[in-house]
Amino acid sequence: MTAIRPRTRMQVPLVDLKAQYQAIKDEVLAAVAGVFEDMHLNLGPNVRALEEEFAAYCGATHCIGVGSGTDALVLALRAAGVGPGDEVITVSHTFFADTEAIALIGAAPVYVDVEPDTYNLDPEQLEAAITPRTKAIVPVHLCGQPADMAPIMEIARRHGLFVLEDACQAHGAYYRGRRTGTLGDAACFSFYCSKNLGAYGEGGAVVTDDDALAAGIRRLRDHGSAVRYEHDEIGTNARLDEVQAAILRVKLPHLEDYNARRQAVAAAYDAGLAGSVVEAPRVRPDRTHVYHLYSIQTDQRDALKAHLAERGVAMGIHYPIPSHLQPAARAWSKGPGSLPVTERLVQRILSLPIYPEMTPEQVGYVIDCVRGFPGH
Repeated sequence: MTAIRPRTRMQVPLVDLKAQYQAIKDEVLAAVAGVFEDMHLNLGPNVRALEEEFAAYCGATHCIGVGSGTDALVLALRAAGVGPGDEVITVSHTFFADTEAIALIGAAPVYVDVEPDTYNLDPEQLEAAITPRTKAIVPVHLCGQPADMAPIMEIARRHGLFVLEDACQAHGAYYRGRRTGTLGDAACFSFYCSKNLGAYGEGGAVVTDDDALAAGIRRLRDHGSAVRYEHDEIGTNARLDEVQAAILRVKLPHLEDYNARRQAVAAAYDAGLAGSVVEAPRVRPDRTHVYHLYSIQTDQRDALKAHLAERGVAMGIHYPIPSHLQPAARAWSKGPGSLPVTERLVQRILSLPIYPEMTPEQVGYVIDCVRGFPGH
């Protein structure tokens, strides 16, 4: 994509779900109408078909559709046998759902710091966080770039730990030739509406090659039942909705194109912002980035945010308060100063607009607004 400099002021949203819907509206409405005509609304043909199609897309054996990305995290950890008294290593620089899922099953989150350029779990700090109570590791593929999974898996195998990828922002990204979803023992995906593959509501999935783990998650998502009215364990209602599955089946064949468009926008940003006041995201050579977020860094973040807002450019801060400093996480936090890279990032990070339908004019306008910042 070649960015084009518009002559007039523009409004540029952080995401534009309406633009994507307009392009696939007829397909979506036909798929939803088919669900209503069939009226098989609970774990019906669209859920089963989506599970097969998304597993094949990831290159995995199983996909289990669930109600949200948070459900995916909770159920995968439970099915792996993680529970009260256990510790799960994860990062603080992510959405709070990772901490939440670990706490909801009675385990304790243990935070390690992140790499300053990828924003992902720093493998060099992983082993020092392992104790006799450690049961699992949850690396997060933040913004759309996979974490450094090879050393993470090597350490996990040496200590007999379960590894659950949080791939909720990284649908379709590659690490050393393999897609996210196949890099750990299992992976969780979110189909929240703004994700690279998003429903029109909530949805999620767990992907794995482990037959027993998949069977356990299928039971847990449906009240602990494999046979109707027979409940082998205490589960919950975490089923993926048939309507959302139908919508996701429409979108899945477009995912590669959506990701390629995001990458084109990111490449235009990289070129246009080179030498500016901001630091662009860094992509390691052994992986791909699918740019769920395009998160820059600058020491003048708040002033730049105000500058962009005045010019109609929406932006986000992902995430302004790290998980270990949230009031709900006091029991597991070592307090301010315990994760210095994370705590510095949350003061510097800013997400620019990025979505597949962005026009060259919009991209050019954002670049001009950033380069026109007085601190440049």
